[in-house]
Amino acid sequence: MADTEKEKDKAELQEKEEEQIRESGQLLLDENEKKKRIHLMSIIGEIEGHENLPNHSKTTKYEHVLPKLASIEDSSNVDGVLLLLNTVGGDVEAGLAIAEMIASLSKPTVSLVLGGSHSIGVPIATSADYSFIVPSGTMVIHPVRMNGTIIGAPQTYDYFKQMQDRIIGFISSHCRTSKARLEEMMLNTGMLTKDLGTILVGEETVKEGLINEVGGIKEALAKLYTMIPDKNIDKSKDAAI
Repeated sequence: MADTEKEKDKAELQEKEEEQIRESGQLLLDENEKKKRIHLMSIIGEIEGHENLPNHSKTTKYEHVLPKLASIEDSSNVDGVLLLLNTVGGDVEAGLAIAEMIASLSKPTVSLVLGGSHSIGVPIATSADYSFIVPSGTMVIHPVRMNGTIIGAPQTYDYFKQMQDRIIGFISSHCRTSKARLEEMMLNTGMLTKDLGTILVGEETVKEGLINEVGGIKEALAKLYTMIPDKNIDKSKDAAI
């Protein structure tokens, strides 16, 4: 009878995990030998802001991510956060909000860029305490774009410049790349045939100072384990007087 109950509980847990992956691309990794509880969060597709994207689009919804990050910060059941990124970018305000939340977490964070982390995905990748990119991973740095009606007035261009400065300021404060170099890569005219900007692949992101290291899931998890304090601290010395 007890075995039947255990199997039922295990099946329910597995179903819950699968639903969590389907709905939000998130999962708690807690079966490792290190006994560390890692929250895995994926940032994929296009980062959705205040407007809903078409149903056929792969999106990351910031209204799902922000409460989850707050829950992670408040939880004693999470030791660290692993971010998997494969995003084309998206809404600037939503992307910066996610990046700021990640950067302000007290829990150790590691990001891993897989297929790509483009546009507003760049500050999200750099917002973690430590960052990795796979050898074939890409990052695209380009100026801010805006959809919809644009009013041709000086205030509009000032707003664009202010938004771009916010992005550059955030990235430069969370990696080893200077503001001047970021702006230079943003306004590069010699790489993208139909746009301004720069594409960096794998090791190039490390050389430019955006990403800490080239590696995959093994290296990312190993690094995160080392960043999590050991809870099994011997308190006998503190007790002795």
